[in-house]
Amino acid sequence: MSEKKRIAVLVSGGGTNLQALIEAQCRGENPNGEIVLVVASNPGAYALVRAELAGIDHMVLSRKELGDGFDDALLGALQENRIDLVVLAGFLSILGKKVTDAYARRIINVHPALIPSFCGAGFYGLRVHEAALAYGVKVTGATVHFVNEVPDGGQIILQKAVDVLPGDTPEILQKRVMEQAEWKLLPQAVAMWCSGEIR
Repeated sequence: MSEKKRIAVLVSGGGTNLQALIEAQCRGENPNGEIVLVVASNPGAYALVRAELAGIDHMVLSRKELGDGFDDALLGALQENRIDLVVLAGFLSILGKKVTDAYARRIINVHPALIPSFCGAGFYGLRVHEAALAYGVKVTGATVHFVNEVPDGGQIILQKAVDVLPGDTPEILQKRVMEQAEWKLLPQAVAMWCSGEIR
C-alpha cells in the first residue's frame, strides 16, 4: 500500500465543508488520503475548533497581518507538512500565482453555484445565492474545480444541480446547496484525486 496522500484544508469561517471531509474520512470514504493540516485565514474561524476536536494540526495565516508575505508563508507551511493536495473549503482569500503554480492541479475548490454561472471575483458565500435568486434561475448547485490564477477559472471536476424552490431566501438556498451538493461533491472529489482517478 502506497503512502496516503497528505491533505491540507484551507478555511475562513464555520468549516462545514471541512466537517463533511472529516466525517467522510472517518467513514473510510478516502482510504488513500488523510487530512493532516487545517489552515485558517482568521483566528476566530470555528473551523479551527473542528480541527482541534478531530485531532488535526491547525494554524492561522492571515493575509491582513502577513500582507505580501502571505503566499510565501502558506507555501512554507504546505511544504513543511509535505502536503500533496490543497483543498479550499470556504477559503475567502485568493491564492497568488506563486502558490497556484507550485501546486498546479493539486488545489481544488468547492464553489456554491454551477460554474460558469455566478462565479469569479466577488462571488462567494451568500452573494452567490443572492445573485442566483435575483436572476431567477430555477436550478443552481455546486461545482468542485481545480484552482488556477483565475478566480473559479480552473477545470471542472464535479458538478451537482440543486433545485431553487418558491419562497427560497439566500440563507435557505445556501443550506440546501451545502446539504445536497457541496458536502457530497467535495469529499468525493478529494477521494478521486487521492486514488489517482483524476490528476
